[in-house]
Amino acid sequence: MTLPAPGSHGGDVQHIARSLGVPTDSLLDLSASLNPVGPDVAAMAAPHLGALGRYPDARPGRRLLAQAIGVEPERLLLTNGGAEAIYLLGQLVGGRVDEPDFSLYPRGTATAPRWRSNPHNPTGLLAGPEEQADVWDEAFFPLATGRWSRHDEDALATVGSLTKVFACPGLRLGYLVARPELIAQLEARQPPWAVGGLELALLPELLAVADVARWAVEIALLRDELAALLAAHGLAPRPSDANFVLCDAPAGFRDKLLRQGIVVRDCASFGLATVARVAVPNHEGIERLSHALNALNP
Repeated sequence: MTLPAPGSHGGDVQHIARSLGVPTDSLLDLSASLNPVGPDVAAMAAPHLGALGRYPDARPGRRLLAQAIGVEPERLLLTNGGAEAIYLLGQLVGGRVDEPDFSLYPRGTATAPRWRSNPHNPTGLLAGPEEQADVWDEAFFPLATGRWSRHDEDALATVGSLTKVFACPGLRLGYLVARPELIAQLEARQPPWAVGGLELALLPELLAVADVARWAVEIALLRDELAALLAAHGLAPRPSDANFVLCDAPAGFRDKLLRQGIVVRDCASFGLATVARVAVPNHEGIERLSHALNALNP
């Protein structure tokens, strides 16, 4: 069997499944780091399908999300996932990173605004209170801390991703927080109806059931289970505050797990050879990973 090569980032499980000729749901995707204890978004979305028949209005959702995060509505812009938020801001202000960091950030000159994921992607470590950045990407922050935001008033902007918080990457929900004048510039560049009607119809219900404080505690316990499992198989998990863990990846590790129906993130694109990033799964996922690792290394 010819196995597909790793992509530039995780979340390509559909491509992998097609390449292998297997149903997507037959694979355990630990390459995409999502909330393993979130609500059943598919079931929640079903009553809102009528929203597909009309143009969306983002204003009510904008107010609700701003209230949940704790900012004024004029300081927040809803976007088509975190990717659109990153693209809009990057096109307007540019950016640079201290490598390694998330591949979608702009890579500009040394004088450009500094972007930083928090928790850091790929290490999973939270930034210390003394650390500064011009742009914070808080896609994983609620799941790591139980709080919606660091609320760094000195930063130029903050990027967020509800698709990770609620484990629904098929629904594109992201946001930007910045000064009102910068938000107005970004909104002027955003295509009309960028955020879909189904997402906006579902957003109030998602926010109503959001319990990021409880989720962060449960994820921390699952992360400890995952780290213990990896350590028991000699894979040397590294410390993490996020809903993913870096570990050693001996030669062929990704492909061997893929033959067991489990997808992990190869970190070569981060410049980290022989390292894998493993998303924290739920209890059933940890059990399945345990069986797979036992099959590889009894």
